[in-house]
Amino acid sequence: MARRWGDRRDGTLIRDLDSMHYIMPLMYPNRCDNEACMRITINLAKTEEYIKQVNQEIDGPKINLFQVIITAALKTIRLRPQMNRFIANKNLYQRNNLTAAFTVKKTFEDDGEETLARIVAEDSDTLKTLCSKVNAQIELCKTSVDKSTESMNFIQKLPFKHFIGAMARVADRHGWMPESVIASDPYQCSIVLTNLGSIGLNTGYHHMTNWGTTSVFMIIGKKKRRPVYDMDGNVTMKKQIDLSMTIDERIADGYYYARTLKLLKKLIENPELLEKPISTEVSF
Repeated sequence: MARRWGDRRDGTLIRDLDSMHYIMPLMYPNRCDNEACMRITINLAKTEEYIKQVNQEIDGPKINLFQVIITAALKTIRLRPQMNRFIANKNLYQRNNLTAAFTVKKTFEDDGEETLARIVAEDSDTLKTLCSKVNAQIELCKTSVDKSTESMNFIQKLPFKHFIGAMARVADRHGWMPESVIASDPYQCSIVLTNLGSIGLNTGYHHMTNWGTTSVFMIIGKKKRRPVYDMDGNVTMKKQIDLSMTIDERIADGYYYARTLKLLKKLIENPELLEKPISTEVSF
């Protein structure tokens, strides 16, 4: 589709807005002032059994829970397109690509270096292909310097940092950032994920950023065994994991968010649904 006046290279201007979503960015222009925080609990019984069975059948790299969650998150955003919107310069845009970013720690040490990974999802992607993309990005981050870090290292050496920062913010706000910068910046993504469970932490709060265009942040906590009560008051111990999300509340409404979380929960708890392309519809 050809770009029209008002579109950005990374997003298409939403032109048929209702009055509330038109007015909100004018009244509340900063993303960090419009954070909505939510949390869901995932039952892992079926998910872990699925991962165990799949890993018994494959000879190559094994899949893990993080890969299931990132695939489920991307499929959810693909099927719930308002979650792939962002506000910039007081306008609402539909993002042109479906992307996810996450942090990779090269070594689990106090001074271990962190790098930034970014993957681009296509409609034809499945759990298998996205696992390969995640593994490739992790390997790249652990063995070389990613493009985002290279850019930051270069900028650090330049003089007039305040001028550079001011010009970058203007370019970011108006959609003038070069394609090469957008392609390497984790905060120009559909979703940013942080796996705190991998370092033994529970879910917490992740702030949004006024830089970039990311409207959704997700934190993955550590697995826990908890008592769960049924309708008759009987209790069983179940393994669960909490996911917390920080969302720009201006891109959709509470009902849309509630149904989005319902779909996300279903996909993670039924990972066989991720074997089909992420564009395949799911009833929920």
